[in-house]
Amino acid sequence: MDTLLGIDIGTSGAKGVLTTVDGDILALVRHPHGVSRPQPGWAEQDAEAVWWDGFRAVAAELLREVPGSRVVSVAVSGLGPCVLPVTADGVPLRPAILYGVDTRAGREIAEIVRRYGSDEILRRCGSPLTSQAAGPKLAWVRGHEPEVWHRTRRFLMAGSFLVHRLTGEYVLDHHSASQCTPLYDTLDHSWISAWAEEIAPGIELPRLLWPTEIAGFITTRAAAETGLPAGTPVTPGTIDAWAESVSVGVREPGDVMVMYASTMFLLQMLSRRRTSPHLWGTVGVEPGTYNFGAGMATSGAITDWLSELTGTGHATLIEEARGVPRGAEGLLMLPYFAGERTPLFDPDARGTLIGLTLRHGRAHLYRATLEATGYGLRHNLETMRAAGERERRLVAVGGGTRGGLWPQIVSDVAGLPQLLPRHTIGAAYGDALLAARAVGIASPETVWNTYEEQITPDPDAAELHEENYRLYRRLHEATADIAHTLARRPC
Repeated sequence: MDTLLGIDIGTSGAKGVLTTVDGDILALVRHPHGVSRPQPGWAEQDAEAVWWDGFRAVAAELLREVPGSRVVSVAVSGLGPCVLPVTADGVPLRPAILYGVDTRAGREIAEIVRRYGSDEILRRCGSPLTSQAAGPKLAWVRGHEPEVWHRTRRFLMAGSFLVHRLTGEYVLDHHSASQCTPLYDTLDHSWISAWAEEIAPGIELPRLLWPTEIAGFITTRAAAETGLPAGTPVTPGTIDAWAESVSVGVREPGDVMVMYASTMFLLQMLSRRRTSPHLWGTVGVEPGTYNFGAGMATSGAITDWLSELTGTGHATLIEEARGVPRGAEGLLMLPYFAGERTPLFDPDARGTLIGLTLRHGRAHLYRATLEATGYGLRHNLETMRAAGERERRLVAVGGGTRGGLWPQIVSDVAGLPQLLPRHTIGAAYGDALLAARAVGIASPETVWNTYEEQITPDPDAAELHEENYRLYRRLHEATADIAHTLARRPC
């Protein structure tokens, strides 16, 4: 039986899916892993032990579960943008520096902005220069780890690292490249060679492809290591959220995908190229498409923290939070536990909880956390509207949609309905669809993950959440100086 393989390397785990050529799911596997945080503000993963070993373990288990399957196309995705310095042969020289949750390159960001100007960076690259971007992290390695930089000839991300291991090709998809600010020009879809040579001198930049093209074919060596057939075509890969958007059919202007995970992420399809100093502007997975990306630094990560802090499982906390009135009986939270990404771009923002009394318990804290993520999402949606693109529909994805409470609270806060797809598999399912498209099995209009439920806002919640949202915005303004002062203190 011909099958398609999609594998995603996420922040907290590797997930893979094996499907038929029509998108029917034959097997689904997940292997958890973690993030190393060797210093405050740092977030890293080991490319060998986490990315490659994770891929091999997931692929092997999928193949065992579906004996006799013949994989005809492979696609991968991963967390990103990341910076993994490697030799000319693709050997990692240090752990990969992760996306915007790693905030180490603040000085490099400031220096690059001084050199080229914030307006010119935004005009050419589509995004402001922030901790999300790959460019400043390359500059950080050059300035802080000269022994590593001396040996660095290339850089890889999670997806392109796997593609290199599987095929030997050094490629990067256009979307991932558009998150390498300020190295990639979203106006003409090419590397900005002059800036790249100044920021990362001597680094060979990867060949650019679209995620629906074929990057190469599985080598004999990779076949021996993975069990996949030699000669199988492999796509260039892409960043996980964009792969997931493919699986749920987010492709028309105004479509917004809301990802409920450790960090809440929003991806909006645009009618044309737009820029905002408060959002990430990127190219899409198809030629001629553009997106706004937005992301909170923490969302589900706070619920995990509360679960560990209280020694209580999520299922219990969710049920207890259901019994707490909206507004958490006077509690209001700023969910900036790891700084905040869009639209604040403030790595020194900090989590805040106001309104505590002795009557409040863990259920109140849990509900306040879910409501805080709703206010953060609303803040981002309002920023997207101000940049010129209004949402047409919201599609909710991710493990956080299970159980219904979290997306219901978000819909109540935002005053908007959300569509829930049939499957909550994640980016790996989108990878399998990209694999199908790359070899001509599926068309760009193909949608495998159809919708089966709609969450509608409760009109009775509107007045309270409108008031609390105004307080949420004021609370950050009132406490930002204090948060910044505390953030500067040594840990």
